[in-house]
Amino acid sequence: MSTVRFHLPGLRYNYPLNMFWMSMLKQYPQYFREGVEIASFFGSFPFSLWNGGRLITNDQCDEAFVKRVISSINAQGVPVRYTFTNPLITEEDLDDPFCNFCMKAGDNGNNEVLVFSPILEEYIRKNYPSYKIDSTTCKEIKDLDSLNAELEKDYKYVVLDYNMNNQWDIIEKIQHKEKLEVLVNACCVPDCHRRGDHYKNIAMNQNIIRENRKLPKDKQKPLIPWKCEYGDKNCIYTIQDYNTYISPELMWEKYVPMGINNFKIEGRTANLFSLIETYCHYMLKPECVGEARLLLLRNLEASKIIQVNKPRTA
Repeated sequence: MSTVRFHLPGLRYNYPLNMFWMSMLKQYPQYFREGVEIASFFGSFPFSLWNGGRLITNDQCDEAFVKRVISSINAQGVPVRYTFTNPLITEEDLDDPFCNFCMKAGDNGNNEVLVFSPILEEYIRKNYPSYKIDSTTCKEIKDLDSLNAELEKDYKYVVLDYNMNNQWDIIEKIQHKEKLEVLVNACCVPDCHRRGDHYKNIAMNQNIIRENRKLPKDKQKPLIPWKCEYGDKNCIYTIQDYNTYISPELMWEKYVPMGINNFKIEGRTANLFSLIETYCHYMLKPECVGEARLLLLRNLEASKIIQVNKPRTA
């Protein structure tokens, strides 16, 4: 039986959902498609300057929370994978106290880091050699030769640019398919020309947030606005006409037989219910979705992760 390995989003807001999902996989394996495994939980703990890909503005995790999350995830045999993909890292940023604390807290040989910046990658390899290093899709590698060159490097996984999804003439020629990781539910419109600029906007806004924390409210700078008419409003049901969408059937019937079995689900800042739908769509047997989803929602309510109010009288 082939394993189908999922990398799931969230170390902060999705942490309770992910732990319940892991528990359900272990207790009710009959609900799940053949070979499903959880390969990592990825993201960052706010506020992490090295974070990339998603902007979190007004939050700060304390040290006890960080240690507890890392410990509980690793206890399940699952790596924590930091998404430290800020493309505008400087030498000065390498000394960031909170990011270095997070690295030390997970420095046990079990965990990983997604990287973009060569400066940060070199720093992590030198100072935290126990971490496995992964190459992020944020690099936007869009040609076969460059991708194969990236796969030859010392990375555990290389995340494919979503625009290469389902491009079978290219995918067949990819070397080291066992190191390839595929983003299955990209909410960006195919061939988005603003994607790189969006990553830079997030990085610049994180610098503004860091500086604002040192300033009184009347002297704080406004964030640089960003509007997206696609990704911010998309969900698993609105992306299925995109040529970059990968269905569960394609995963099991096309990708896995080719030797590709690592799949990433995006959604670190997604709506909770939207993310649940995505998890169900990809990992559950279609005939079990209703029963399993209801079980999950009841457990989330019982644990006060979600609150359901009784209907009010007219």
